[in-house]
Amino acid sequence: MAEEIVNRVAQSKLITFNLEDYYPKGQRFVFDISEWLLEGFVLKEKDFREQAKNHDWSQYKDQFVALDCLTDAIVPAWAYMLIATYLEPYAAKVVIGDLENLESHLFQEVIDRLDVEALKDKPVIIKGCSNKPVPKNAYIFLIKKLQPVVKSLMYGEACSSVPLFKQPKN
Repeated sequence: MAEEIVNRVAQSKLITFNLEDYYPKGQRFVFDISEWLLEGFVLKEKDFREQAKNHDWSQYKDQFVALDCLTDAIVPAWAYMLIATYLEPYAAKVVIGDLENLESHLFQEVIDRLDVEALKDKPVIIKGCSNKPVPKNAYIFLIKKLQPVVKSLMYGEACSSVPLFKQPKN
């Protein structure tokens, strides 16, 4: 008689946490400040202010905007601040940096707001694969949020996970 195959993964108390489920919806945009610099490198204040004043900022309504300079120009802090003042009434979020930096900021906010009490003293696996751009920092933010609460943390898939943390036995 053949032995019955038991799906231990399906029977386990393991809770899968998928960061992709918390991906903030909204359009992302990188605003390249170098396009407003003389030859991409020199900021002329009068010209820069004129560009900012005449730009159509409403096109960024409800978008997540990363302010970046894609050349090696040294951009003073006030230039980013000035652009942020124009974006403030329209953009959902503005950060300085690239898209990964923007995603990190967005996930930090999401994770900070998470209520993880339902995971108290439970074994949790953080799903590894995703189809959306989940930044590496998001996993670190999640560890900080979950570790004080959960019984154990793993990473990957239930069938092939990597143990990360286990609460010490009292």
